[in-house]
Amino acid sequence: MVSQTRLCRIIVATLMVLTLCIGWVSPAAATNYDRQNLRKTDWSNQDLRDNNYTRADMADADMSHANLRGVRLFDTTLARANMEGADMTGATLDGARFFQANLTNAILEGAYAFGTDFREATIDGADFTDVLLDPKVNKMLCTVAQGTNPVTGRNTRDTLYCP
Repeated sequence: MVSQTRLCRIIVATLMVLTLCIGWVSPAAATNYDRQNLRKTDWSNQDLRDNNYTRADMADADMSHANLRGVRLFDTTLARANMEGADMTGATLDGARFFQANLTNAILEGAYAFGTDFREATIDGADFTDVLLDPKVNKMLCTVAQGTNPVTGRNTRDTLYCP
């Protein structure tokens, strides 16, 4: 016959093991959207870390306040996309087209953005810290750069090294 003390210990140990097993959920795996038509889709306020949107058409998509850390937006069309408050830290943006996109308060820190099109984009409060840009693109962004990012506290003009 099992004593009550021993039975209690067995139950407690079993509950602890179950709690650890249930709590040990691995993070969602990155998803590949390579070359897909994702026009006008809503990705706002989602955790999209490390997803691959290479060559996808995301014109008019809503990615506002999304966690886009480490995503691949290589050669992606993001014309008129709402990227307000999106965190693109360390993202690959090479060749992406942000034509008329809303990048208000976006964080692009350490992103790779060679050959990226930011024509007519709204960048108020955007943080471009450590983003290597083509000098012509940098100069064009400096003509419209203003504001301070509410998350990082950095001035947009300062992060672009505007004169």
